[in-house]
Amino acid sequence: MEIKELQQADVAELKEGVHGYSSETNWVKPENPITLERLEWFKDQKLALMMHWGPYSQIEVESWILSDEDGDWARKDVDWTSDYEEMKREYFGLNRTFNPFRFQPELWAEIAAEGGFKYLIFTTKHHDGYCMWDTHTTNYRITGSETPFHAHRYADVCKHVFDAFRSKGLAIAAYFSKADWQSPYYWAPGMERGSNTWRGPSYSPEEYPWLWEQFVDFTHEQIMELMSRYGRIDILWLDAGWVKDSDQVKQDIRLGEVVERARQTQPWLLSADRTVGGPYENYVTPEQTIPERPLNVPWESCITIGTQWAFKYDDQYKSGRELVRILMEVVSKGGNLALNVGPQPDGRLPAGAVKSINELGGWMKVYGEAVYGTRVCGPYFAGSCAFTSKGNTVYCTYLYESADQAVAKLVHIPYKEPVSGIELVGSDALLQVERTPEGISITLPDCELNGQAPIAHVFRMQKGEEAK
Repeated sequence: MEIKELQQADVAELKEGVHGYSSETNWVKPENPITLERLEWFKDQKLALMMHWGPYSQIEVESWILSDEDGDWARKDVDWTSDYEEMKREYFGLNRTFNPFRFQPELWAEIAAEGGFKYLIFTTKHHDGYCMWDTHTTNYRITGSETPFHAHRYADVCKHVFDAFRSKGLAIAAYFSKADWQSPYYWAPGMERGSNTWRGPSYSPEEYPWLWEQFVDFTHEQIMELMSRYGRIDILWLDAGWVKDSDQVKQDIRLGEVVERARQTQPWLLSADRTVGGPYENYVTPEQTIPERPLNVPWESCITIGTQWAFKYDDQYKSGRELVRILMEVVSKGGNLALNVGPQPDGRLPAGAVKSINELGGWMKVYGEAVYGTRVCGPYFAGSCAFTSKGNTVYCTYLYESADQAVAKLVHIPYKEPVSGIELVGSDALLQVERTPEGISITLPDCELNGQAPIAHVFRMQKGEEAK
């Protein structure tokens, strides 16, 4: 394949590092009854903590800066050099200074559990190829001899993170990039492209099948290490959607082969092969966005608590109020929400992110019944109202934009189905309710009108015939 074709291939997969997401028509319903059962489990969880962490946390930008073809947007924060070949060498040398000696996995897990999260999505390997587990396939790893952290008691980061989060009852999703820009089997030296890098391989897999086969074996071995040596893994969360059996640049890593192999020992395993569609994208993953309408397939929006995926020293974090609004829009449309935080290079979680997580967790302790285990319920997300349901119970979460917003004594809910009773979650106060042509009008008790506006009022409504 010509270089020009390589440069243009599969560019629709991402725009400035943000993935699109597969259409519902590309989703394939699994035939395996265990996988179907696990998808129902997945839809019950609602809230995940995502973590992008690696040596790149030292420079506040992720591995995308390595791709020359993505340089226009990825290198906006590269302000220390204009020599990009030297920058690549510096980037790949970050393993020699990565020493997160303040890393406390048990504290991470405690913060996540208190925040109301039900599963973890952790970057075992980003596109740069740096492995956060004790792999036997490469020395470019957290336990490698060049990384100063390799002798620390928590050196096998994935092991200690996974164990700590499981101990708090959270499930585990292993993020794994199918691309590997450090591997000589993917970005192979001495090929026609020379030093001009892009997100795909430095060669045509069709012209060099023997080299591509080495990369396939390498990838399978890494995945199976994670699937066989690190305890129960609930989800294999696969990034780099351009690595696929495409009509343009064929990068078939025979994913089905390794997933089915993993399911021999982990039959419950879900696979999220992002943007690829087909039988191994068990759920779709909108990124930094929420679909305009409910989707008829399992899905999960991954959204940053701050402004970017990796740690940034002066990042601005969304408030607990903002996180609740995002969560309720996602859940009311039938999805899960994965909130990302980038740990600091020293191993701590940023204080601003922790503050927001704590605010979210405090809200979830009171109102989580309107979130966990729920399913969609029309009119879904309408105005200030997010609707969810559980059996014969319908929840309306009435959201307030800010603490300064005036709380009206009369709250209007656009729900027209009959209900036999309405309660205010978290309060024993009696409510005055009136049916209107537009839905339901609720008179709030005086105790709810004093002080700042809450994040939301949550109303619990029972389906049934209304009293005449």
